[in-house]
Amino acid sequence: METAGKKYTVVISDEATQMLVSHSRFLAQVSEKAALDLIAEFSEKAKSLEEFPERNPWLSDLFIPDGKYRKLLMSKRYMLIYQVKSDVVYVDCVVDCRQDYRWLF
Repeated sequence: METAGKKYTVVISDEATQMLVSHSRFLAQVSEKAALDLIAEFSEKAKSLEEFPERNPWLSDLFIPDGKYRKLLMSKRYMLIYQVKSDVVYVDCVVDCRQDYRWLF
C-alpha cells in the first residue's frame, strides 16, 4: 500500500476553528464538560488525520462536488469536513449534523 507509514500535514482553517469555538460556546451554556469534551475530541480526530485520512467516507450531497470532501463524525452530532490534496489534509468546516450545512459550499 503506497500510503503505509505516510504522514500527512493537517491544516485547520480559520473558519473551522471559529465554527468549533461557536459550537463549544453553545454547548458550554448547558454543560462546560460537554464543550471541553468536544474540543478535546476535535483535537484527537484532527490529529488522527495525519495517518490515512482516506479511511473516512466521502461527503455526498447534490450541492457538493463528488469526491471533493470527506467527513469524520465526532460527538454523535458534529462533523469535521475536510479534503486531501497531495500530502496535506485541509480541515475546512466543523458542522452540527442536525443543521443544514449546504450553504457552506
